[in-house]
Amino acid sequence: MADPRFFTNKGPFTLGDIAERVGAQLAPGTDASRQMDDVAPLDSAGSTHLSFLDNPKYKDAFRATSAGACLIKPGMADEAPEGVGLLLSEDPYRAFALASQLFYPAEATGEDTMGDAGEISPGAHVHPTAKIAAGATVEAGAAIGAHVEVGTGTVIGANASIAKGCTIGRDCFIAPNVTVSHAHIGDRVIIHPGACIGQDGFGFAMGLPHHEKVPQLGRVIIQNDVEIGANTTVDRGAGPDTVIGEGTKIDNLVQIGHNVQTGRSCIIVSQTGISGSTKLGDFVVLAAQVGLVGHITINTGAQIAARSAVVHDVPAGQQYGGAPARPISEWRREIVAIKRLGQRRKPGAGKE
Repeated sequence: MADPRFFTNKGPFTLGDIAERVGAQLAPGTDASRQMDDVAPLDSAGSTHLSFLDNPKYKDAFRATSAGACLIKPGMADEAPEGVGLLLSEDPYRAFALASQLFYPAEATGEDTMGDAGEISPGAHVHPTAKIAAGATVEAGAAIGAHVEVGTGTVIGANASIAKGCTIGRDCFIAPNVTVSHAHIGDRVIIHPGACIGQDGFGFAMGLPHHEKVPQLGRVIIQNDVEIGANTTVDRGAGPDTVIGEGTKIDNLVQIGHNVQTGRSCIIVSQTGISGSTKLGDFVVLAAQVGLVGHITINTGAQIAARSAVVHDVPAGQQYGGAPARPISEWRREIVAIKRLGQRRKPGAGKE
């Protein structure tokens, strides 16, 4: 169970309430009035806990679970242990995410870290020209610059720095030790600890006698419902803006260069680097440690395998992998061919 010192549980909820919230159907014989007081994995859930099964790999855990109720696909109902309430969904994992938000809403949106909800700490520095809406929280050590605007319900965490002129919308969570400059941030944005938003892009006119710095005169625009992981860096544009599209989710330790533009609902996994002026369409997925050169376009719905190096445009809806990245079926054939070449060597070949 979640440690109550850190997580506030809003339960219990009836199975009927949960089913309505997550868009699931109660299986025949499941009591809609039965109450669940928490969510838990299959192997640790108790009689008042809601769990889920999405991956068939865990069918044995489902058959042995002590959970009070479980979100499952309709075809798994016959595998359920006796007495387990069943909520039927075509996407149990997504339904479980929604159920978890019901029990722990603050964990989906971020909340104050110091217990100062809705207040401006006397230990914060807020410039007299800043506009902090009623209901916003500014924690101790945070610094809010001149003409900054912060919307209602937003939390500015301890020791965060919001530089002059920045705007932050409603119901955002700016975690401790985040720095924000030259940026406009929409509503319901979550930025995790240590992230840096809006610093100089890496722009230099290279040559003798030394490299000349190119002033970076753009901004960072972060649209609604974006989440940015810990220690990720998003550089401001050189002239055009750097734009993070609505609903995009960015993992920890990602580098996004100047002028990059992502579409809506992209997924960018840890240790990925996107070079300047590259564009992503909507719903693009970049797996871990992907590297993208600058000035290319990854079109809508494309997916890039982990540790790939992308040097050319990627067509919409395609899966690419490898270094340099190419269509994933081609890359896999090459891997198999290389493996077979190694297996053709006769035992002892090459020995003297």
